[in-house]
Amino acid sequence: MTSQKYSKLCFVLLLSVFAFACNSSSPTSTDSPSAPATSSPAVKTASSPPPLAAGEEIAVLETDYGKIKLRLYSDVAPKHVENFKKLINEKFYDGTGFHRASPGFLIQGGDPNTRGNDKSRWGMGAPGQPTVPAEFNTRPYVRGTVGAARTSDPNSATSQFFICLKDYPAWNGQYTVFGEVIEGINVAEIISNAPTDEGTETLRDKATIKRAYLEKYTPK
Repeated sequence: MTSQKYSKLCFVLLLSVFAFACNSSSPTSTDSPSAPATSSPAVKTASSPPPLAAGEEIAVLETDYGKIKLRLYSDVAPKHVENFKKLINEKFYDGTGFHRASPGFLIQGGDPNTRGNDKSRWGMGAPGQPTVPAEFNTRPYVRGTVGAARTSDPNSATSQFFICLKDYPAWNGQYTVFGEVIEGINVAEIISNAPTDEGTETLRDKATIKRAYLEKYTPK
């Protein structure tokens, strides 16, 4: 093999490894991106969330594997929380599913295309979905964090979201944190370990969100 051919082969292999790494570690959606952001959104500084108060509104996702309950951070991501609640109240998430999973790492769902069985469309989003501007904040990505999926445009979040299942500081300040799992993290773990199509993070069978709704938190 000539030196020139060898150099080209090494370059192609490096590109392949880089593409795989990006795909494995980025909770992005593949919606058609809007115009690129002209500047990075400001990061909103916030302390740890205050204790969850009785009567505070939380989100409940009833899945094939059980319930996942989410606390929503309206103090640092009010627009994302407002959008999420609006979609829940419109029954948008009912019948959608978690379509992407990585064992002990993340699960991702909320794409309207997951109502159908065409896997080539899962994660693509639907044209015309309203976008939410980034609300980057200092809440860290730790086990149970709920984040907004997006494209390379920071302001392209729509309905897709992901649940982080391990501490992953590389996402801090890169994806909007808008909530946390307060009950059912074991359900998210089960979904993350469900079978996927070979060589991908696409679930062989989506984990359906049978119903999503809001309720008042009641301390146990």
